[in-house]
Amino acid sequence: MAKILVTGGAGFIGSAVIRYVMRETQHEVVNLDKLTYAGNLESLGPFRDDPRYAFEQVDICDEPEVKRVLQQHQPDVIMHLAAESHVDRSIDGPGAFIQTNLVGTYVLLEQARAYYLTMDAARKAGFRFHHISTDEVYGDLPHPDEQAGELPLFTEQTAYAPSSPYSASKAGSDHLVRSWYRTFGLPVVVTNCSNNYGPYHFPEKLIPLMILNALEGKPLPVYGKGNQIRDWLYVEDHARALVLVATQGSIGETYNIGGNNEKQNIEVVHTLCALLDELRPREQGSYKDLITTVEDRPGHDMRYAIDASKIQQTLGWSPQETFESGLRKTVQWYLDNQDWCRRVQDGSYQRERLGVAG
Repeated sequence: MAKILVTGGAGFIGSAVIRYVMRETQHEVVNLDKLTYAGNLESLGPFRDDPRYAFEQVDICDEPEVKRVLQQHQPDVIMHLAAESHVDRSIDGPGAFIQTNLVGTYVLLEQARAYYLTMDAARKAGFRFHHISTDEVYGDLPHPDEQAGELPLFTEQTAYAPSSPYSASKAGSDHLVRSWYRTFGLPVVVTNCSNNYGPYHFPEKLIPLMILNALEGKPLPVYGKGNQIRDWLYVEDHARALVLVATQGSIGETYNIGGNNEKQNIEVVHTLCALLDELRPREQGSYKDLITTVEDRPGHDMRYAIDASKIQQTLGWSPQETFESGLRKTVQWYLDNQDWCRRVQDGSYQRERLGVAG
């Protein structure tokens, strides 16, 4: 049994990791999260008083506090998920992304290195610093509209070519982590994932935004032609892969994690509308009637697609959900958890944790 420190554990993927660890393993968890707008402890409500779970409200850029947490809790594994992650926000305000994703990762690496040096040989042998990143660091791939025949996939050897301030900050953090392994001997593993979706997703990303807008009768905004392709990965499949890499991955290795589900954005929106037409029909017409096109995002990557054969062959992981089964579970979860959605949308989840009324 290990003690796992999860940074960003109140976020979408981080909370999925913690739920998986608490339900499917005997490991202990320390959740370190600053609780920015996307951090929601309601996603972890059932474990609040569990003796295997501890929460620390700490900014990863706060060096003394990160040091204290490591010394106090003595984790065996660090899973680093804390990050600013929304591309549109990074275009509007890149500074927060540089601060959290680059400076915060540097602080965490330095404190992890100092902490690692205090361990005895037995504990050092099992320690891992697991850095969780994105496929967006690779830039984009040829699109079927531009190239015929078999199209390439992102592999662990694909050269980095980030397009947005977000992906550039994540690429930089990836390089920092690998350099701390090469230069200082910190035992690290790195994972790069495709687009995640599933329960508890903050409604600024494509799938939850479309679901909630549809239910409220609002427009469903699609960038440009909607022909941008993403490889969709159900978040619970991703969480299972991350814990596997964190505990069994080979030191110094990188693992790409994808769902093998390439879909155009407009196809995703049409599928969502069809599911909602089935599960929560409108009084008149189809949810597809709400689809509207908007001006495309600057520097928008056209295609992402992951080759996940390495993690499948070396660690035995493969996704359990198809896109169809995962999306149906996701839509049903949002339909069944309208109160959670309302509290996120109106901000009451933040006000209540701060003790603010109204």
